This record gives sequence, structure tokens and C-alpha cells, in this order.
Amino acid sequence: MKRKIYSQLLEWKQNRNGETALLIEGARRVGKSYIVEQFAKNEYKSYILIDFNIADNDIRQLFDNYLGNLDTLFMYLTNYTGIKLHKRNSLIIFDEVQFCPRARAAIKYLVADGRYDYIETGSLVSIKQSVEGIMLPSEEETLEMFPMDFEEFLWASGNEIFMDFIRDHYLHQQPLGNAMHRKAMDYFRQYMIVGGMPQAVEKYLVTKDFEETDRVKRQILTLYRNSAAQYAGKYADKVVNLFDEIPSQLQRHEKRFRLADLNKTARLRDYESSFFWLSDAKIVNICYNTTEPSIGLNMNTDRVTLKCYMADTGLLISHAFDENGIIKEEVYQKILKDHLEFNSGMIVENIVAQALKASGHKLYFYSYSSINNKDDRMEIDFLIQKSKVTSRHNIIPIEVKSSTRYTLTSLRKCIAKFGNCITSPCVIHTADLKVEDGILYIPLYMAGLL
Repeated sequence: MKRKIYSQLLEWKQNRNGETALLIEGARRVGKSYIVEQFAKNEYKSYILIDFNIADNDIRQLFDNYLGNLDTLFMYLTNYTGIKLHKRNSLIIFDEVQFCPRARAAIKYLVADGRYDYIETGSLVSIKQSVEGIMLPSEEETLEMFPMDFEEFLWASGNEIFMDFIRDHYLHQQPLGNAMHRKAMDYFRQYMIVGGMPQAVEKYLVTKDFEETDRVKRQILTLYRNSAAQYAGKYADKVVNLFDEIPSQLQRHEKRFRLADLNKTARLRDYESSFFWLSDAKIVNICYNTTEPSIGLNMNTDRVTLKCYMADTGLLISHAFDENGIIKEEVYQKILKDHLEFNSGMIVENIVAQALKASGHKLYFYSYSSINNKDDRMEIDFLIQKSKVTSRHNIIPIEVKSSTRYTLTSLRKCIAKFGNCITSPCVIHTADLKVEDGILYIPLYMAGLL
């Protein structure tokens, strides 16, 4: 499947020319190993892939015994694999590098040697047991890989040009028109249900069967739970509890994570490390409350108040409707037709968070409950910073609406109170694009273009 990260791999190869190694982080089953091996096949004369999840001790010990003699190290690697290496035209891949910290530490010496290029892939690469006892190499660049975005889903569906059409209308702030908007929303609702995990996308495109696709997603959810139990150490129970609580928390109106639902005496300090673990595993996207929608959102962050979104919305849907093991086909059909009888705001807000995160934005929201002044009471779903920072008007406030009937009370309060700080207020909704009273209204499928 065509992935956007491929162009970043090409850029790294051409611009760095072996001066750095590349570490690709991402959730398990997000497609890291696949895309790196495709890149190696297409762009190099030869490559060696070492999967440390299954590599035997002989391979692992090479990095303990021969870092002082790289000629011998490479001789053993070529003999173990039967693959000839070519100077400046071979790639060595350390797959699941978190299982061999010593190999990651060796990057410093391998890059300095300069003969070959190196790419590492991994999940949980920053948790304690993955870095314990090693010095992280400064010669390592990091790329984060996300689930497939909407454009990548369209590519996989065989539609190479539709997103270009959508992008052009976004840039010119023109509506698509009824027919094309309906077509875009049909595709987008399929994408919301299936999600962006490559195995789920492949299963759906081959079978067109939502229940078969759901089985794949549940296997991934089980893998995530098992990963927590195996690697989260003393936080394992809390991590699993947080993970299982995500759908019910997102179904609440304000979406903020309320720890009291887990335990009446729970405090964030008791669960903070568990949130970090889920975030480091790339299973969730954390969105923090900022105390002021102005330049430097991170400097005004209230770390006690947060929202916890699933990193993949398709997984969220399977996670939310798990009473009978396999989600019923009728539920999927209701989502497709926008007839689901529950708070669908959970799904659309999660997919917007996913799109913003994949576009490079950090996630923030603004919430203030004033007892004395009703004009100060407001909640803005997302705040993002525009690409070019000026002395004022830097922040784009975003409201997400899951239905066609809604009010913009909080957004209008935000414009009135923080007008000097904000620019281009935006509503993301299910209808077509329009501009009205200085507010940009865009359909859900354009969220990743902000």
C-alpha cells in the first residue's frame, strides 16, 4: 500500500547520505516493517533485515562482541543471511529494535563507519526497559508513523486523484457541491469504520465485509492489551484499565477523562505514568487543556485536565462495541448512513484528533468553567497553531460537530474574548465547505488539511 512516509524515507536517503540512521516509531501493526522493506527493495542494491523479535542469540551477540571490529561484524552478517553488502548501496534494517538495545546503541559506531545505511523500526522504543543501560545515539533521526490517513485510504481503494480534487477546493475555499460531497462523505464514513491499520484496510478492500474487518481489528486490540500486560511492568493493571475506559470517557459530553470513574479516590499522579505508557506505545493521542489560547500553547498547559483519544478511530469503534465479540453489521450500516442512535460525537472528534496528529499538530483544547461570568464559560474542542508565528493572531480554534444542527456559543465567546490571539476560527462538520461571518466551515474529510 502506498504510504506518505515513503517520500520522507527518500528525502532522508538523498539528503543525509549515511550521516544518520533513521528510527521509525509507531504503534504495533501500523505498517513500519512493511514500508521499510519495500523501500529497501526499491532503493538499494541489497539489504539485510534483522527482526530482533525472533533473532537468535548468535545475531544479538554480534553487537556485543564485534563493535570494535566492524569488518568481522559485517562478515558474520553476510554469512548468516547469505546477502552481499555493497558500499553506499546497501541498507541494514534493525526491525523491532526495542528488543535489542545493544544494537540500537551500536548505531553510533555503524554510522561513523559510513559503509551502509541503517533504518531502525520499533514500538515502545522509549520505555525504560528498551533504553536501560545504553547511551542513545545522537546519530539517530526519528520519524513517527501513523495509521493510514484518509488520502492513503483512498489510494488503497484505487482512487488516486479524489483527494487532489478535495485539496484544491479547500485551498480555494469552494464547496464541492452536493454530488461530490456525498461521494466524499461515503468514502470517509467507510474510512472511519475501517480505520487506518493496514491489515484492516486490506481485509476490507478484499472482502468488503465489515465483520471480517472487525475480526482483524479485535486481534490488534488484543495485541495491545497483551503488550501492556507484558511490557508495562508495575503499571500494567492501570494501563489496561485506562485502555478499556477510553470509549466510555469519550462518549461523555465534555470528553475529558474523569479518573473518578475508575476509582473514586484516583488522582492523576497515580495514573500519569500509565497515560504516558499508552502515549509512548502510540496507542492513544493525548490532548491537554491549555489555560490560554495564545502563542506558546505548551507553556500554558494544564497537565491535570486531558482527553484521551484512540490513535485509530476504526479500532475505537471495535473497542466501543464489543459486547458480543464481533460488532454487528447493522451498527456499521447505521454509521454509514449517519443513523446511529448514540453520541456520534465520540467518533467524529476522535477522527479529527487523529487527522490533526497525523498532520503534525500537537493536541490541545480549551476549557474554562467560570462561576461568576457566563461569558467566560466555554469549551473549544481543539486549538492548533498556524504554521508561521507572528506577534499575535496565531491560534486556530476548532469546533467539531457531528450533526447538522448545532450552536456555536463557545466559539463565538472565544472569538469575542481572545480576538487578538486567534485567526481563522474553524468548524469541522458533516456538511460541505462554506465561509460565513468570518468562520470557515469544512467537512470532516478536510480536517487533515488544516
